[in-house]
Formats: sequence, structure tokens, C-alpha cells
Amino acid sequence: MAEVYELEFKGGRKDFYLNSQNIPLRIGDLVVVQADRGEDVARVAQIAELSACRKREAKREILRRLTPEDMEKLKQNMQKEKEAIRLCKEKIAEHGLKMKLVDAEYQFDGSRICFYFTAEKRVDFRQLVKDMADIYRTRVEMRQIGVREEARRLSGYGPCGRKLCCDTFLVDFEPISVKMAKDQGLSPSSTKISGVCGRLMCCLLYEEDFYKEALKRFP
Repeated sequence: MAEVYELEFKGGRKDFYLNSQNIPLRIGDLVVVQADRGEDVARVAQIAELSACRKREAKREILRRLTPEDMEKLKQNMQKEKEAIRLCKEKIAEHGLKMKLVDAEYQFDGSRICFYFTAEKRVDFRQLVKDMADIYRTRVEMRQIGVREEARRLSGYGPCGRKLCCDTFLVDFEPISVKMAKDQGLSPSSTKISGVCGRLMCCLLYEEDFYKEALKRFP
């Protein structure tokens, strides 16, 4: 049976992939994988025995470890992403769109470029997509994300001095409530419980169960 690996893509997105070729891989290795259309690049995040459920989730294949030629192409794509962000920002200003461009992601084989943005309201970006498609002659996607996803894509460090949880190990964003802060004896109005995204820190969830159980033992 093929091994299953958890891979991490740009922006912290993670997914499970099959290694049917039994390619020798270690955590941190860069690999080329099957994408929706064509090929993409990811980093090996975890090598572990996974449940049968996880194995059923893994349907796409790891194709190869990154070659020197692949690495050169990846560097070129990263430069293209920087240029794409610059051009897209110019077009956003030109069309007067109420949106904030966060990031651009060029699929490894060049078959798609995706722009990530935040906005308070719905944005009609059809002309923007057309403009970018005319420039790059490839499939262009615009994806609206929330502030927590924005923090994940931009990365950074929290007040604890560690890299942001959302950029390291968090896969899903669980809802965080003011009640969690109150349960832990923290002032809900304190800025110390807000993350770099401006929302309540995800780590309030980690000790919530402990505090709830501890409170049951007090009158």
C-alpha cells in the first residue's frame, strides 16, 4: 500500500498525497505533485502512519522530488508572483476597487495564477480578472479571504515570540469566543488577547477545556 504524506503548500494550505513510487522523502523536502490541472510544488510536512480515513482522502500523487531545474523554475515563479502583485495593485487602483490585495500564487507549471484579497463588501472584479488574463495569458482566479487567512499567508510572530499558530500547525480555524477569555480570567477588553489579525487569539482555545473542568471544582 502506498504511503500517505501530509504536504504543505504556499500560504499554509495542507493536504494528503500518495507516494505510490515510494520516493525516499524527509520532512522539509520539496516535491512536485499532481494539481487540479497540471503540476504544483509543496513541502513535506509530516511522515506518519495515518488512519484509513486519511488514506481515503489522499487521491493525488507525489510525482518527484524537486530537481535543480525545478528549483530554478520555482525561483522564476516567485519573481513572477512579485511582479504580478505589483501589476494587480495598479489595476485595482485604476478600477477604483475597494479591495486589499494580500498575495499571489503562481501554480508551478504556469497554468494558473491566483490572487488573494480581503474586502469588507462584495467586489465586482470581472474586469480585473480580464486585465490580468490578458497580461499573463493563463487562468486567473480571485479568492476573497478573511483576516485570519490573511495573517496565515503573510506569516509573522505572535506576542509569545513564536511563529503564528495559523502558519505552522493549524489546519482549520476554530471559532474563538469572548467567553473563552472570561473562563480563563482574562479581560475581554484587553489588547493582549488579540492576535496580529485583530481577532481573538487562537491559543485561547488550547486551555479552554482545562479551565472549564477546573471551574467545576470551585463553588
